[in-house]
Amino acid sequence: MPPGGGPMTDCEYSQISTHGSSPMESPHSKKRIAARRKWEVFPGRNKFFCNGRIMMARQTGVFYLTLVLILVTSGLFFAFDCPYLAVKITPAIPVVGGILFFFVMGTLLRTSFSDPGVLPRATPDEAADLERQIDIANGTSSGGYRPPPRTKEVIINGQTVKLKYCFTCKIFRPPRASHCSLCDNCVERFDHHCPWVGNCVGKRNYRFFYMFILSLSFLTVFIFAFVITHVILRSQQTGFLNALKDSPASVLEAVVCFFSVWSIIGLSGFHTYLISSNQTTNEDIKGSWSNKRGKENYNPYSYGNIFTNCCVALCGPISPSLIDRRGYIQPDTPQPAAPSNGITMYGATQSQSDM
Repeated sequence: MPPGGGPMTDCEYSQISTHGSSPMESPHSKKRIAARRKWEVFPGRNKFFCNGRIMMARQTGVFYLTLVLILVTSGLFFAFDCPYLAVKITPAIPVVGGILFFFVMGTLLRTSFSDPGVLPRATPDEAADLERQIDIANGTSSGGYRPPPRTKEVIINGQTVKLKYCFTCKIFRPPRASHCSLCDNCVERFDHHCPWVGNCVGKRNYRFFYMFILSLSFLTVFIFAFVITHVILRSQQTGFLNALKDSPASVLEAVVCFFSVWSIIGLSGFHTYLISSNQTTNEDIKGSWSNKRGKENYNPYSYGNIFTNCCVALCGPISPSLIDRRGYIQPDTPQPAAPSNGITMYGATQSQSDM
């Protein structure tokens, strides 16, 4: 399935042309137009595969590098080290390694191929209605030259939180949402854009991203430890240099694991800290809840308990996709009006095949 997406106007995403068909237009062509799915005219910079079931960022080169490193390193370990270790130590080594490998691959693909929590853009009618609300709230006329304010304030657990207006999506972003410049989407609970997984990391795939880097840490340490064990056992029989010559694949695995394990473990530790305090990478980098901003500044999203914060992040329900990317475009369906609070959340119906 060829990738879809690319910069589109809001009109293209929310509706198709309603001009009357010409006498030469057949009923079959009208059916084809009506049967278009939303992912085919999605306004963000994303790629879609399998009829919209798989959603990724447009730049996926680093993601393929991640796949190659994991597959090659693990493949060499299972092909050249595990047979020797299973005989000399225990058959449980390839079993445990296989479980870790499949868990790593499963969480990686789940993170990379899913909707991270993209917020739908406002339709032209919703955007115009929101502009009128802004003008009325600020006492300006629709023909004024003053640009609309970029923020609104809401109170969350006693803390004032600013909602920023996105001029691309034409919405006031909900709390913790941010606009990804690479994917050109507003994402709920935006953490960061990760080129290693080829997707944004947000509300709907953050737990899978965390489980991916955590399990990858265990897999890397596991492979590195048993590769060293393999070389030591061989060196006791034939000498160290001969052991290296007899198992060049083990040397390659050890080098790859040695230079990657530190960054992977460090990343896992950093995100463990973020989960325990219920923060995002975006908030931590900006210092949103730092005491330097004032003594009264605190994180309103934290439950005040490390265990509760971890349970909410890792065990809470996954919210449905809001963009309904596999839904059909209905040319004659009226568009919903913008909510009175200014946060546009239309299209919240989830297709059964959405990830």
